[in-house]
Amino acid sequence: MKIQPAPILKPVLFFIIPSLKGGGAERVIISLANYFSKKDFQSVIISLNNDPPAYVIENNVKVICLTDRQKSRFTHRAYHIAETFYKLIKLLRTEKPVCTLSFITSANIWAGITCSLTHVPYIVSERTSPERSVIRFNYLHRQLAAKLYKRSAAVVVSAKGVEDCLLRNKTFKKLNNIQRITNAVTVFQPLSNQRVHDRRFILGVGRLAYVKGFDMLIEAYAKAGFNDIDLIIIGDGEERANLVCQVFNLGLREKVLMPGSKNNLQDYYSQAEMFVLPSRNEGYPNALVEAMSFGCPSIALNCDFGPAEIINDRENGILVNNEPISGLTLAMLHLVNKPALKNEIGNNARSILQTNHPDKILGEWETLIKKHAATSRFATQFANNQPAL
Repeated sequence: MKIQPAPILKPVLFFIIPSLKGGGAERVIISLANYFSKKDFQSVIISLNNDPPAYVIENNVKVICLTDRQKSRFTHRAYHIAETFYKLIKLLRTEKPVCTLSFITSANIWAGITCSLTHVPYIVSERTSPERSVIRFNYLHRQLAAKLYKRSAAVVVSAKGVEDCLLRNKTFKKLNNIQRITNAVTVFQPLSNQRVHDRRFILGVGRLAYVKGFDMLIEAYAKAGFNDIDLIIIGDGEERANLVCQVFNLGLREKVLMPGSKNNLQDYYSQAEMFVLPSRNEGYPNALVEAMSFGCPSIALNCDFGPAEIINDRENGILVNNEPISGLTLAMLHLVNKPALKNEIGNNARSILQTNHPDKILGEWETLIKKHAATSRFATQFANNQPAL
């Protein structure tokens, strides 16, 4: 009788995030899980809520949703907290991950508490301005977050501004484990030969939320008075109804289009006259990086944080520093009226393909995660099954 060799075990990595619906953090964490699943790891994505993923997840990546708020019978917040805690602890004990990576403050807190109790190395990542997230907590919650962040293997931020903002706050000023890893250029499908719109257009991309500032973009576009250039905003979100009313009230129904989410963003980026990022806050805007990688001339409000670390004003893009609405209007008119400058900015923007190349950025994540995964009490059980971490 021939004895079959035992299956080779792979070290497990947990990727924890509040939701998998569309957004920059979701795109990044899914790309990381996909990447590590090809690097002799078993990637497990844990979503705290049950939302359909907005981006492609590889078949060999396990996805676990802890709760379904829309279908749940939860009548008390305490019960929801208890079940989330119980399920995470159980998963950590049964799956035995060598390291956990979490994105966004709520997931960071859950990862910090449960990984501390189960002695699993964990890395947390703040993906937006801390003033909108962890710094807004009440005193006790801030103290808890600071202790958990200090115990983590690393606190990863995507922009220096996020790091500076954390360290300016007295609760977090003693953090000495912050590491900056920017966002990689998204890898898209090849461009198609079909036009996405039959007229010239300005492009905005992002979740339709107040913080993304599309109300300001629509007003700025209206003030510009373009006759032959439309505005297309790609994305969905809770502000859609308000934005539709705004467009209607401004008499722009035929010129401002909001077709929802699209799976061919690469065609929009490559065909747009320009890209505009009107965000009130960011962490490190993926959409701006994506647009620039296609050579799309880009304008961004100099918000907290990210745009000023990506754009050198008037070289590879335009930063708007004052009076956001009138500033956006003037910037759009400036690029339309100066095609040579527009082309130069677009050509220079392509350099982001080198500075933010996926191999470079994912390599930085790999170095960080492998360093701390090797210290896990579960790591030794894989030593005879695969190369050393």
